[in-house]
Amino acid sequence: MTDEQKNPPAGGEIPAKFEKLVGEVEKMSIVELAELVKVLETKFGVSAAAPQVAAAAGTAAPEEAKTSFNIELKEVGAQKIEVIKVVRDVTAKGLKESKDLVDAAATGAQLVKEGVKKEEAEEIKKKFEAAGAKVEIK
Repeated sequence: MTDEQKNPPAGGEIPAKFEKLVGEVEKMSIVELAELVKVLETKFGVSAAAPQVAAAAGTAAPEEAKTSFNIELKEVGAQKIEVIKVVRDVTAKGLKESKDLVDAAATGAQLVKEGVKKEEAEEIKKKFEAAGAKVEIK
């Protein structure tokens, strides 16, 4: 076993008492690992799923579990030019592409930006709302 295989992804050393077990697990296929997880869950009455803090508090919100969000422009509002400026700022698109996106929003929701963190999505939403537009974070 190489040094790279002995180190778990977190970078810590594998204790000597677990080296044999880790070696056996490394030899298993994905199907065998999935079966092993089910057996361990049943045997010890635990779950391998990540715990959800919000669910434990009784206020589970599906958006809190997400790590990336998409921003859709729903309505432009009265200040079309301001909305175009925000689109240019947020997406780094040119004037024509930004105008086309804003014009297309009149017929249906348009994806402005995708895969952003929650904090960034909230900032972008505030910019659009300040310009008089309505956006939705998905």
